[in-house]
Amino acid sequence: MADNAGMQQGSPAIGAAGLVPAAPGAGGTEGSGAAGGSARIAVKKAQLRSSPRPKKLEKLGVYSSCKAEGACKCNGWKSQNPPPTPPRTDQQSSAVNLQEPCRSCSHTLGDHVTHLENISEEEMNRLLGIVLDVEYLYTCVHKEEDADTKQVYFSLFKLLRKSIVQMGKPMLEAQDSPPFEKPSIEQGVNNFVQYKFSHLPSKERQTIMELAKMFLNQINYWQLETPSQRRQRVLNDDAAGYKANYTRWLCYCNVPQFCDSLPRYETTQIFGRTLLRSVFTVMRKQLLEQARQEKDKLPPEKRTLILTHFPKFLSMLEEEVYSHSSPIWSQDFLAGASGGQIPIRPVISVSPVAKPSYYSPSPVSVEPSTCGSVSPARKAAPASEPSAECRYGSPGKHLPLCPCIIAGGEKRKPTEPLPHEDSKRPRVVGDIPLELINEVMATITDPAAIPETSLLSAHSARDEAARLEERRGVIEFHVIGNSLNQKPNKRILMWLVGLQNVFSHQLPRMPKEYITRLVFDPKHKTLSLIKDGRVIGGICFRMFPSQGFTEIVFCAVTSNEQVKGYGTHLMNHLKEYHIKHEILNFLTYADEYAIGYFKKQGFSKDIKVPKAKYVGYIKDYEGATLMGCELNPSIPYTEFSVIIKKQKEIIKKLIERKQAQIRKVYPGLSCFKEGVRQIPIESIPGIRETGWKPVGKGKELKDPDQLYSTLKTILQHVKSHQNAWPFMEPVKKTEAPGYYQVIRFPMDLKTMSERLKSRYYTTRKLFMADMQRIFTNCREYNPPESEYYKCANLLEKFFYTKIKEAGLIEK
Repeated sequence: MADNAGMQQGSPAIGAAGLVPAAPGAGGTEGSGAAGGSARIAVKKAQLRSSPRPKKLEKLGVYSSCKAEGACKCNGWKSQNPPPTPPRTDQQSSAVNLQEPCRSCSHTLGDHVTHLENISEEEMNRLLGIVLDVEYLYTCVHKEEDADTKQVYFSLFKLLRKSIVQMGKPMLEAQDSPPFEKPSIEQGVNNFVQYKFSHLPSKERQTIMELAKMFLNQINYWQLETPSQRRQRVLNDDAAGYKANYTRWLCYCNVPQFCDSLPRYETTQIFGRTLLRSVFTVMRKQLLEQARQEKDKLPPEKRTLILTHFPKFLSMLEEEVYSHSSPIWSQDFLAGASGGQIPIRPVISVSPVAKPSYYSPSPVSVEPSTCGSVSPARKAAPASEPSAECRYGSPGKHLPLCPCIIAGGEKRKPTEPLPHEDSKRPRVVGDIPLELINEVMATITDPAAIPETSLLSAHSARDEAARLEERRGVIEFHVIGNSLNQKPNKRILMWLVGLQNVFSHQLPRMPKEYITRLVFDPKHKTLSLIKDGRVIGGICFRMFPSQGFTEIVFCAVTSNEQVKGYGTHLMNHLKEYHIKHEILNFLTYADEYAIGYFKKQGFSKDIKVPKAKYVGYIKDYEGATLMGCELNPSIPYTEFSVIIKKQKEIIKKLIERKQAQIRKVYPGLSCFKEGVRQIPIESIPGIRETGWKPVGKGKELKDPDQLYSTLKTILQHVKSHQNAWPFMEPVKKTEAPGYYQVIRFPMDLKTMSERLKSRYYTTRKLFMADMQRIFTNCREYNPPESEYYKCANLLEKFFYTKIKEAGLIEK
């Protein structure tokens, strides 16, 4: 496989990083003054970590206990209990050195850091991060006026101070650990979407999912009111319960946004209905008021969503939040008939973002090296590294299950009434027993039950080895770029130089100056592949959001790291990155050595982007071929081969179990010895166990001319019907956006006429299947109350009337 390609110049860079949430003590929904404070903390940490080692020791010595000989009990200059008033600024910033005597004991400051001289740089940087968090909380304690909040800050201050002295990791000591209530808010909203909107067509269901994500995102960065403020507003309330949740929220969600020494959890993942009830009414009112005030700032595509659909969504959700009998808060919601939980994919999974916003098109990426060990935690990227963005989402992605398994296993609760519109729609009922599905899924979800394929096997995916290396931390992926507005980061610049070297070495026909100019151009970004701290490959690209495509400029993996699947995994990461940024088309000029690689990645010479969109934005490249790739936003590309492997295992298990059932040997038929000449097929022992079903009876016309004449007459009658107008020609993309993403096999009466003329319909079944597909597609894409949906139902009845009159099926 060729992992490198030379391409022509391309264009605009990605947007700036998102806003930062409100700091501790900043009430309300907006963190107006907090963004600067958070950025200053990040800058201080970056500067301190890049300082010389003696300076780091001086900083840590101020907070470390004395190790001098004797029984010195000094815990450093900084007392574990802060004084009633903060010291003056000039005292805080005064310079110290290791030879100075300690202000609390007679020993030198160097005696406080003897235990730190041989620790690793990584451990020292971790302790320095805690030091700056301690200083931040020190300020918060003195500035905070609310007594309850002040007490929490003080407790966290002492916890972090103790962690520095003991060189341990901060561990919150509490009776309960997250999650504090099940189901969580996120799961409850997932259940709400399933409960109320599962019957909708996929397009409308996608709109509901967007609203649910927006709502969960707002909760994750909502600033809770203090217990004292709530007591003044709500008189009859569980004050003790709210205070407990408020304390937990500060410790696990709010303060860790800035003190990243503490693990951070998303509010929607560790709190449940109790907290949601306490904030929902006020939150709903403020969100809708904010939307009305800022409606002129909303993009046109978001305006209807937020001003029309969002209020209805919140009203429906409010009923379920405050209802005492709502099923969405039940632990066994969506339980199957066997009593076990059906393992289906969550409807909504909110990615961590930097700030909730109505206008944010996609979540802001974070730096992977800063992520803690707790999976729900998320930390903000340091302000000194604004141009570094990492891969997307947590390691534990939810894999979509086989569609036939979901259809066969998902059932309504017996107590839930079937909606009126839903009862009219035809449902496909799986013939696989639910117990069998649960049993098979239990083995498939166990990793030990999935046989590992050898990485050299013909059945292993191209990116399997690279994916395993990424999971083990051997390789990393970062989207990086140069910036004219931010101070250059040393590590980012080193990676850019490494990328320039890889591209220059692997693309010898490209001028080195040209490669350098594009790699360091702020309008270009590069998805870099890092192994053992050095760059071994990357894809340089320029995004054209206004034109709806991205141009891939350079793509290369260093020669001694090729044929390991890195090229495929790189491209899969790039695809997911662009899906997040809502750009679904790639264009590139591939040289003769790279065409094969790009074909394997889904590129073709059939360009989906209209020529008017890219002419003038990219230049023709002599000796190269223009290739394009259209992305499917519903595919998780980096896990796609894993999903296919899992689906194959599901089908394989079902086939094995089916074969085990039909391998039973039945006694032979003896009726023919008694003179019987013919018996019904269904009476043969074991025939139904194989999956055989009786075929619908009807007259099959064997004469091709007679069949053609009959079908032509029926088709003319259908086309002449008053309800046939929506189906006369193929659906145009401009009239129905997203139609061909929802409908995989489109059909229309014009296409059927062409097929009939070409004698495609050799049997009545082919003709009936195409006609039925027209009606099924219409009902899949359009809502039941639409005019198109009603036309499909009426025309379908008319069609089957004509089919019966022609004798092609029984009346």
